[in-house]
Amino acid sequence: MSKLLTVFGATGNQGGSVIASVLANPKLSSEYNIRGITRDPSKPAGQKLAERGVELVKADLSDKESVRKATEGSFAVFGVTNYWEFLDKNIEISQGRNIADACKANGVSLFIWSTICHAGRMTNGKLSHLPHFDSKAEVADYVRANDIPATFLNAGCFMENFPDTLQKSEEGDSLNANLHPDTKIPLFAAAEDTGKFVAGILLNHPTLLGKDIYAATGWYTPTDIVKAIEKVSGRKTTFNELPDKTFQSFLPEAIGEELMETFMLVRDYAYYGPGGDKILEESLKYVDGKPTTLEEFMQKAIKA
Repeated sequence: MSKLLTVFGATGNQGGSVIASVLANPKLSSEYNIRGITRDPSKPAGQKLAERGVELVKADLSDKESVRKATEGSFAVFGVTNYWEFLDKNIEISQGRNIADACKANGVSLFIWSTICHAGRMTNGKLSHLPHFDSKAEVADYVRANDIPATFLNAGCFMENFPDTLQKSEEGDSLNANLHPDTKIPLFAAAEDTGKFVAGILLNHPTLLGKDIYAATGWYTPTDIVKAIEKVSGRKTTFNELPDKTFQSFLPEAIGEELMETFMLVRDYAYYGPGGDKILEESLKYVDGKPTTLEEFMQKAIKA
């Protein structure tokens, strides 16, 4: 009898990637039926999933009871939230806890939580404007405190974020940020590769229960990024290092400080913190398939 995998954010980058990877893996696709959770199953993205045999269920992450019902009968649950939808730390924590409580109530054997480090704790309060980090980490704390069987997927920086940030001119393109040219950034293609890491967690259950898996192809610098873009686009592309506050001044006021501190976390604390390189190296042993390289990603993103 097949087990049930419930995927939140089924039509988003991370959830959609999980579904695609599980369907593409012969062992997992025969072992699991997939239930995709979305707010509107009637939309085209949802209907495409339905055509591939995914059971679509409507649920609202802020509605505790609807989340509980959506996870009934699940062996495994992939949980992800979107801080940027509300720009509210408390809402994201509440939504994450709703998924965690549903897993507990329904006896889920494996909760895969999409999370990241607690920036405030890791930097001893020096970076205090990163609620989209801290909220996910505080949900992970809640999961551990309540003894919910879980594996924690720590997403790296999205490759998707870089092509659209280029400043274009007749002379060429530039990437501008408060990073050093040689700052090492853990990058991964979220829409393509989240599922590869999650598939690896499913294939290695229960070995990875309680563990953190870091999701990134590898460490790339701003210099690497502009070289990859230039190679694909054929346009001269440069990187310009900006002071923190100068970078912030170019950003929308509502998110400027948060994005500035995000790059400070990468630059000054290696994003994952001490030992992150070793944990990433170990995590890559469990990936189902080959992660997308920066150049492979840019070949699709720049030409698209």
